[in-house]
Amino acid sequence: MQAPWVIGLTGGIGSGKSAAAKAFAKLGIHTVDADDAARWVVESGQPALQALVNHFGEKILHADSSLNRAALRELIFTDAEQRLWVEQLLHPLIRQAIEESLAQARSAYALLVSPLLIESGQHQRVERVIVVDVPTHIQVERTLARDKVSTEQVQAILAAQMPREQRLGYADDILSNHGNLNELELQVAQLHKKYLQLLENPHD
Repeated sequence: MQAPWVIGLTGGIGSGKSAAAKAFAKLGIHTVDADDAARWVVESGQPALQALVNHFGEKILHADSSLNRAALRELIFTDAEQRLWVEQLLHPLIRQAIEESLAQARSAYALLVSPLLIESGQHQRVERVIVVDVPTHIQVERTLARDKVSTEQVQAILAAQMPREQRLGYADDILSNHGNLNELELQVAQLHKKYLQLLENPHD
């Protein structure tokens, strides 16, 4: 079976990527989340986890031998060389896991959800890019409520991500998520209809 059309979905922290992805999934669309793929490749028993332990030692493990992400983050957060080593180990495996999951899609098109869709170059893999967009102050409010972190931490994450205007420059389609869930789902339904029409008439 031919690999499906793949549409990328991205947005800054607290923009509502997960809610948008769920709305597409409710319409029967096969969705692959890059964050999920990043978890799959370091599950217990996976070679990548053993490679991390060989490199950093067992201090990066929980008592049940699963990866302690917070401990790993702490080790690489201030050490660019170690962070690069981890990225070179994991990124090819994550890409492979994403491709394997996309290949299983049986829906009209598939959705790749990734917070770093543009920064990682994954946007070059997709037919269209959807950006879930909200004003920055709403990003901060939602992230504070969801993650129970400090305002300083949220601002640091925002500073590390691609600026809003730059991200919007890559968008083929925009989901404006400053309203409620019903409004978001209506926009998703409209995009879904548009994509089905594009698939039927690709040269329109």
